[in-house]
Amino acid sequence: MRPQPLIAVHDVEYSSKWYQHVLGSKSNHGGAEYEQLLNEQDEMILQLHQWEAHHHPYLGDPNISKGNGVLLWFETSDFDALVERLNHHHVEILETVKVNTNANHREVWFKDPGGYVIVVASQYGDI
Repeated sequence: MRPQPLIAVHDVEYSSKWYQHVLGSKSNHGGAEYEQLLNEQDEMILQLHQWEAHHHPYLGDPNISKGNGVLLWFETSDFDALVERLNHHHVEILETVKVNTNANHREVWFKDPGGYVIVVASQYGDI
């Protein structure tokens, strides 16, 4: 088993481009209603679904706070490049780069355009 998180967004195409630029992911599906984003190894890391597309009663309510209690957490082997992309794209940073001594890595916390909280960590043992 492996995770395949799906988040609901208002603009799939815009969010897809944002994730591609910021996380360095790539599109595997494309379209206005649904997207799959892949990492460098062609593994799916995130799905995007348009709020109003199709009837999914458990997708959530687009009018309330996004992701309450859920963090989209990623690990990268090129943490420094990710931080450069965050700065280049003027991403809303919630917590600047910090060392997490409990996890023995570096991490940065930020928001995506839809309000979801994203954490990207360097690989374990990076510090």
